[in-house]
Amino acid sequence: MSDTPPDPITAESRPGDGDAPAGVHDPARQSTARGALVAVLVAVVVLVAFEGKAVERAGERHEAGVIRTVLLAVGRPTGWVSDKLPFSGIGDRFNEVIGGSSPPTRTAPPVVATGGAAITADAFDPTTLGEPAERPRALRRLLVTGDSMATPLDAELARRLAGGGVRVDRDPRIGTSISQPEIVDWPRLAGEQAADGPDAVVVFLGANEGFPLRDGDRTVDCCGADWAAAYARSVRTMMATYRQRGDVRVYWALLPLPRSDERREVARAVNAGIRVAGEAYRRQVRVIDLAEAFTPGGRYRDAMTIDGRERVVRESDGIHLNQAGSAHAAEIVRRAIERDYGRVGG
Repeated sequence: MSDTPPDPITAESRPGDGDAPAGVHDPARQSTARGALVAVLVAVVVLVAFEGKAVERAGERHEAGVIRTVLLAVGRPTGWVSDKLPFSGIGDRFNEVIGGSSPPTRTAPPVVATGGAAITADAFDPTTLGEPAERPRALRRLLVTGDSMATPLDAELARRLAGGGVRVDRDPRIGTSISQPEIVDWPRLAGEQAADGPDAVVVFLGANEGFPLRDGDRTVDCCGADWAAAYARSVRTMMATYRQRGDVRVYWALLPLPRSDERREVARAVNAGIRVAGEAYRRQVRVIDLAEAFTPGGRYRDAMTIDGRERVVRESDGIHLNQAGSAHAAEIVRRAIERDYGRVGG
């Protein structure tokens, strides 16, 4: 067979030497036409049997004309046949060949996860389920710990709980952070502190964060989601240690946002990590939102109204709470403690 394309059909075109003249019967040509017709009919019968709906779809996609009319006439009354038979897939090829269109894109099946992170009853505060609040064991020893944010909060809490039979252990670690374990390994320290047997723990920590964190076999920089996730894992480990299988209540304070934009970015990541970490232990862990109390809506302010008076509540560094601010924070924490233990202090 020659690869040379045939001559275009024009008004001067005439049969070649091997073609039959017009009007002369040609048995070979008639046989070829009959075979082609039979082949088409067989294909249609097979397609109707396997996926009659495809014939209808091909007709709907085909441009207006005789072919479209024929396809719709065949496809509409026979579409129900394919619905009754367990065959599929052939119609798409039929659409591509007859309808002149590409087969529809097949989307990947949805990914269905199994298992996931373990969720236990400790993730639910009973009061949110309409159950009575659990009364923890008697509060005799309260540990107040953290970095420089925990002072003078620790002294203010000790003053408020004095005379009520509660011993306050003050253990701030100035200049430390979870993200710089070379100074203090906080998860390990939490184990040592818990071993002393406190009935409740107050944690105010995060002023010095922002260092890169290890996440498996890699190091992640502050302060994106990867860093916040790594930070949350360390915080959750500490929470699990402090709560001692549910016997101890933990009060973990969020950071009031600092004045500096750079430090504010770190504080937001720290607070996000604390919130996520606390979700696993809402039965025993209370996340105290000092961020909203001192910087509502994320707006920094040096002063705020307390008991009807405008008071300066931040140190000049724009990070720490001053004496008045720490006193106000201590009152917020005390109220959270009393919701679990009833009235505490003298």
